[in-house]
Amino acid sequence: MNSQSITGMSSRPVAALAMLLLIAGGAGTARAEAAGCSGDNGGITLPPGFCARVFADQLGHVRHMVVAPNGVLYANTWSGRYYRNDTPPAGGFVIALQITANDGKANKIVRFGPTRADGNAGGTGIAIYKNHLYVETNDRIVRYALPTDGIVPATTTETVVSGLPLTGDHPMHPFKIDAQGNLYVDLGSATNSCQSENRMPNVPGLTPCAELETRAGTWRYDANKLNQRFSPAERFSTGLRNGEGFGIDSAGRVFATQHGRDQLAENFPRLYQPAQGANEPAEELVQLRQGADFGWPECYYDYDQKRLVLAPEYGGDGGKAVGICAQKQAPVAAFPAHWAPNDLLIYEGKQFPSAYKDGAFIAFHGSWNRAPSPQGGYNVVFQPLHDGKASGPFVVFADGFAGAVKEPGRAAHRPTGLAVAPDGSMYISDDRHGRIWRVTFSGGSNVAGIMAAVPVPSASAASPNVTPPEGIHPAAGLPIPPGGSSDRVALGARIFHGQEGGGTCSGCHSSDGKGSSVGSDLTSGKYLWGDGSVEAIMHTIENGVPKAKEHTGAMPPKGGANLTQGEVAAVADYVWALGHRTSQ
Repeated sequence: MNSQSITGMSSRPVAALAMLLLIAGGAGTARAEAAGCSGDNGGITLPPGFCARVFADQLGHVRHMVVAPNGVLYANTWSGRYYRNDTPPAGGFVIALQITANDGKANKIVRFGPTRADGNAGGTGIAIYKNHLYVETNDRIVRYALPTDGIVPATTTETVVSGLPLTGDHPMHPFKIDAQGNLYVDLGSATNSCQSENRMPNVPGLTPCAELETRAGTWRYDANKLNQRFSPAERFSTGLRNGEGFGIDSAGRVFATQHGRDQLAENFPRLYQPAQGANEPAEELVQLRQGADFGWPECYYDYDQKRLVLAPEYGGDGGKAVGICAQKQAPVAAFPAHWAPNDLLIYEGKQFPSAYKDGAFIAFHGSWNRAPSPQGGYNVVFQPLHDGKASGPFVVFADGFAGAVKEPGRAAHRPTGLAVAPDGSMYISDDRHGRIWRVTFSGGSNVAGIMAAVPVPSASAASPNVTPPEGIHPAAGLPIPPGGSSDRVALGARIFHGQEGGGTCSGCHSSDGKGSSVGSDLTSGKYLWGDGSVEAIMHTIENGVPKAKEHTGAMPPKGGANLTQGEVAAVADYVWALGHRTSQ
C-alpha cells in the first residue's frame, strides 16, 4: 500500500491526526473530522476533503449501479446460490432510489422487475443507454424505457441478449455500453484454472481449454439490437478469468478488471509456499482490445516480478518459467492478490480534484483465500492513469468497510459497485448488508493532489478485548466428540485458524465457522456429505469437495494443506464440536 500522495505529500501527518482524534473522541468521529466532515462517514475513512454519508441501507445484495441524467440511482441486486439462496427483500431485484429532501439520503426507494416468485435471482450488470435502462437478470440482459414521469420504468421489458451461461464458479454477467452502442459483457470462467477436476491438487490443465470458447472473456453485442442470442461468435477478447469491472475513459478506451486465479499453494504445494499462495497472483486492470488474450488459464501475472508467468497446470515451475505467456497481453496496472476487483469507474465527473480525471476507482470486494495469512482488500482504491497507462502507484481511497474483521463471512460490508452522479459525487455499494454510500468532495482548492484514506486502526488497537467466538482457549465452551479430548479439539481449532499445519479452513468457512459464499456454515448442524459423525467429517476433509452442492467454492483434499492423519482427525473433532455447540 502506498503511504504517500502522488504529489509527494506524506500521509503520516494525516495518520497522526487520526490517531489523536481516536484517543480524544472515538474512531467514527476521528474518521469524519480528519476528512473535514460531520458525522462518521457511514463508518468508512476517506482522504482529507472528502465526505461520505449513508445514502440507503438494508437493500439486499446490492451489486452494480448507474445514475440517470435526472439523478435517480438505479441498482441491481442478486440472490441465488452465490448468496446461499437466502431470502431477498420483498419486491423486484432492481431498485430505483431518489433524493427528495435536503438530507442527502434516498427518501424514495422503489423495487421493481422480476421477483423470487417469478423464478428470478437478479443479477449484477446495469447501464443506461439512449433513454433505456439495461439490466442483467438471470441468463439475459433486458432493457426498460426510462420513465418520463416518476422514477420507475414501465414493467414491459425487451430482451437484448439471452442464453448467457449460468454455471460454474462465475455465473454473473456485468456489462458496459459505450457511446457507439457496443455492449461489452463479462463471462467469467466456470473453473479456477481449467482443470478437469476443478481446484483439485496436482491436476493438470485441459489442453485445449474448451472453456475459452464460451467463458473467460469479454463478449460484444449491439445495445441497439433486440433478441440477440449468446454464442462463441461474439467473443471480443479472451483470457480473463473473471473481469467484473468495466470502465471507459474520455478517449473511448475500454478497461476491465481481472480476478486472478486462486490456490497456487493449496493445489501445488511442491511448487509454492503458503505465503506465495497468499500473495500471488496479482489482480489486474487491463485495456480491452479486439482479439486480445490476457493469458488465463495458461498464465498469471506475478505481482513481485511484474510479468506474466506460466501457471503450474500448464508446465509452470513456481513462478520462473514464462513460455507462451510472453505472447499474452500484460495489464495496465496490478494490485495485491485475491483482493477481488468487483467494479471499475473511470472518473469523468467535475466535482473531485482534477488529479482524479480519467483515473480508475476500483471496488475491491475483499479476499477469502489468503488464509492462513490475514485477508486483504475490502476497500476502494484509486489508480491514476494518463493516456491509458498507469501514471503512478495506486492509493487506498476508501477503507474501513469490513469493520473489525476482514473476512467474507464476518465483514460488516464488502464494496461491490461504483457509480458517478451528474454532480460528480460517487456512490459505493455493498453486497453484504445492502448499504450504499454517497461520497462528495468539499475540500476546496487547498486539497488538489491524490492522497490516501485516513488509515484504519488495526483490530488489535481498536478492539483490544476481542476474543474468538468459542472463548480464549480454542476449545473453551465446545462439546467434546465421543472418544475425543479437549486437547485434540484445541489442536483442530489451531489448524482450522491457520495457526498450525498451514490450515486454510477459515478462508472459506470464516474464523467463526459460520461460512461464506464459498464455504458452508459448520455451526448449523446441517451436513451435506455424511451423517455428521467424526468419521464422516474426516472422510470429507481427506477427499475434499470437488463440486459443492450449495456454494460456489470447491475444497481440495485437506483444504490444500499437508495435514497428517492425526491433524485431520483433530480438525474433524473441532468441526464436529462447532456443529454440536448449540445443542449442548
